[in-house]
Amino acid sequence: MKQVIEKLFLNLTQRGYKGRIVPIRHLQDLQEEIEGHRGRGLFDKEFYQEYLSWFEFKVPESLPEARSLIIIAVPSPQNQAIFKWNGELRPLMIPPTYVGYNETSKMVEDYLRAILSPEGYNVSSTRLPLKILAVRSGLGQYGKNNICYVPGMGSFMQLVAVYSDLPCQENNWQDAQVMKRCKSCDACRLKCPTGAIPSDRFLLRAEKCIPFHNEKQGNIPFPAWMDPSWHNCVIGCLHCQKVCPENGDFLGWIKGKEEFSEEETSLLLEGVETDKLPATTVEKLKKLDLIRYFDKLRRNLGVFFKK
Repeated sequence: MKQVIEKLFLNLTQRGYKGRIVPIRHLQDLQEEIEGHRGRGLFDKEFYQEYLSWFEFKVPESLPEARSLIIIAVPSPQNQAIFKWNGELRPLMIPPTYVGYNETSKMVEDYLRAILSPEGYNVSSTRLPLKILAVRSGLGQYGKNNICYVPGMGSFMQLVAVYSDLPCQENNWQDAQVMKRCKSCDACRLKCPTGAIPSDRFLLRAEKCIPFHNEKQGNIPFPAWMDPSWHNCVIGCLHCQKVCPENGDFLGWIKGKEEFSEEETSLLLEGVETDKLPATTVEKLKKLDLIRYFDKLRRNLGVFFKK
């Protein structure tokens, strides 16, 4: 058994990934942590309903003999959309994980399956709080911004977890750790324009986060208290991640870049449907995975480009 696990993580390391495995019994610990925060009123009700209520803390029917949870960190770069407006080019970032999220999750699951199946073991997908699992397993640590950081990747990575019937004899489970650097650093809290990173408690006030608002359906306007100048990405936000010293080595890592002409930018601001957009425009949106967020583009881009 130990040899199978060693082989698994050797393959992951060779691919540039990092991972941990913990016994299935910690599924209950994950549920208790989420429900504990909720019971103490630490989650905004709307945030909980939209982002946390879909978690499932039970062994899947597809793998009733599951004996472990495997959590993997995959390096994830930024991407960039460059819009031309009034004769000038305006580059806007797309944070890590927004491009190809589902594809990366499937790729990792398939990769784990390819490694473990010849050994007689299976995997199945999860619907779990991945940051908590990563931190409690020892794979990563929290930043003051509640984002998970993995050594050698910073926060520029995507987490993927699976159930497996691979037995786990060693137990890496631990209390959640915050990076030592955070004790003497307030860079993220001071940079956050909305006050989402509080000084009076550790848990983020996620309902104040920019992504909580720019990921909503496109027909929902931004709240009146949100200054347009606070926006910094096509979707999501990078304020706290860009100033974090732990991410210094990764800020220049931009994988995909697509440029939209002034005419294309205008069409997006007008909310023209995808079937009426030029095929070349649609292809650019697909490359940046912005098709997934298409209904939000008109509103989100509107704060950067005024008619």
